[in-house]
Amino acid sequence: MSILASFMVPHPPLIVPAVGRGGEKQVETTIRSYEKVADEIAALAPETIIITSPHATLYSDYFHISPGKNAKGSFAGFRAASEKFSEQYDEDLVDKISEIAYHESFPCGTMGEQDRELDHGTMVPLWFIRNKYKGGKIVRIGLSGLPLTDHYKLGTILARAVNTLNRKVVIVASGDLSHKLQDYGPYGFASEGPQYDERIMDVMGRAAFGELFDFDEAFCDKAAECGHRSFVIMAGAWDGKKVRATTFSHEDVTGVGYGICSFYPEAGEDAESDPDRQFLKIYLDKKEKDLSAMRDASDVYVRLARLSLETYIRTGKKLRVPEEISSIVPDGEEIPDALLNTRAGAFVSIHKQGMLRGCIGTIGPTCKNLATEIVTNAISASTRDPRFDPIREDELQWLEVNVDVLGEAEDIDSMEQLDVKRYGVIVSTRDGRRGLLLPDLDGVDTVEEQVSIAMRKGGIQKHEKYSLQRFEVVRHT
Repeated sequence: MSILASFMVPHPPLIVPAVGRGGEKQVETTIRSYEKVADEIAALAPETIIITSPHATLYSDYFHISPGKNAKGSFAGFRAASEKFSEQYDEDLVDKISEIAYHESFPCGTMGEQDRELDHGTMVPLWFIRNKYKGGKIVRIGLSGLPLTDHYKLGTILARAVNTLNRKVVIVASGDLSHKLQDYGPYGFASEGPQYDERIMDVMGRAAFGELFDFDEAFCDKAAECGHRSFVIMAGAWDGKKVRATTFSHEDVTGVGYGICSFYPEAGEDAESDPDRQFLKIYLDKKEKDLSAMRDASDVYVRLARLSLETYIRTGKKLRVPEEISSIVPDGEEIPDALLNTRAGAFVSIHKQGMLRGCIGTIGPTCKNLATEIVTNAISASTRDPRFDPIREDELQWLEVNVDVLGEAEDIDSMEQLDVKRYGVIVSTRDGRRGLLLPDLDGVDTVEEQVSIAMRKGGIQKHEKYSLQRFEVVRHT
């Protein structure tokens, strides 16, 4: 057997009558759709239900699968302790998923459990399912801070594990849509909220899973969605297969989006292998071509940063300046005078698949020339940023590198003298704490946000006295 079907569902505790206490009546459309999902799952009678939940154990760089034989949970945290769950885990399937991930050096497994209790992202779908179907074990999987491509790859691993064990499986992708759809909602309104819901319902309604990669991280953050990565995992489980999608409903009356869709494999001899639906391969092939073109178009500052980090990661050696940097300039040209004969602070920023992978810099010059400053900071950004593991050699082809050369900082009297697009900011206290944020960053749209982030980076509290400086940068791409 294989994956029988999958379902995209929300998880508002409100929808459970014992929690909603009548409030669930405002989302009757979602309730009716959920009951249809439960009926379909009951009819399929799966041996295992895989549930991906944004509220299960989550790590920035690892996918956690709940371990053990069983788990319990209740809605006690939502004042409905009478609603209890006791579920058996499919240990064989968990072991097979972990085994495949291990052999492929993919960051997924059962290590690092934080809470054995079932989360509400798992229990809300189960409440509806168990009202109609008591059979089947479960597998509970959390999301991660890794790129969308890794979430999709996890889906492909799930499908292979299911096929290897010949399981009858249903996947339930638990996740709400935007939390910023109405002014009266719990998180207020943002224009990105309705935009996200419209886009995701269109994409999922067409089973156009390749378009899931096109949702920018900053856009998703502003929309305050919680289910996108869950949906991407589910999509990966259908990689290369023709899928029939059905949209059941979408509601936003509470200020949070609730979308429900179903996905079934198409019948037919050619349905099992459709190269036009191998969305991860298609996306990565295009990305590789785009990055190659970007590298070819990069200026010498970025080429220097890239050469520095690639050399260090591959050989452990630091480039010698100027002896070993002639390859950054085209034949017949010379290294720019500014690199060798000026001094300045510089930041090197590294992104992978649209997500930050490292960023280290210096506010002012610390090296004999700008070239050495860039070489040093490129190494630090790729191997010594405390927020990330060191970059591996197999990641190099997927990296986007930027270099910001900082102008001299000047004192200012207030935030009114800042411009989030033009100026970076330095926030300082008398005891030497200092936080810096570069200008024109994705997702940072106001001066207030810019200063607040810089304060957090410097460990500076809002009530403390601080001084402000601004600076301009020359950004090299």
